Amino acid sequence: MKEKNITGAGAGIMVLKDGKVLLGLRNSDPVKAGSEMHGEGTWTMPGGKIHFGESFEQAATRELQEETGIVGKSFKVFSLSNDMVPDKHYITIGLLCENFIGEPKIMEPEEIVEWLWFDLDKLPENMFFPSRKMAENYINNIFYKANE
Repeated sequence: MKEKNITGAGAGIMVLKDGKVLLGLRNSDPVKAGSEMHGEGTWTMPGGKIHFGESFEQAATRELQEETGIVGKSFKVFSLSNDMVPDKHYITIGLLCENFIGEPKIMEPEEIVEWLWFDLDKLPENMFFPSRKMAENYINNIFYKANE
């Protein structure tokens, strides 16, 4: 019997400091990039799948610490997006984190090769599309925008 495709849920964390957003460069090797949504070679916000039984904030806390070493002290849900590629579908919950402890470190060097801070008005062109949607929602003060 063929398994049905199932929509997943993910948490994306927009870490802001002094008007800059934290982005990580995914490995250009699709296997090492570890992205079911095909984000290899793009700049992405920290984030990942929400585990069964986790709140959005618990998922954000775990993913942020696993990926960057940063300890988030508070999160605010600010964005929702419906993200699809031909073989995967995720609902991305965007959480804003402005209260945190620590500086970003490369915790998963196979997946993310560097972390950098970017001005919100100078985001990189090659940005992972769910992260770009979150940034645009934040900049435009929109919670959700239907796919066009």
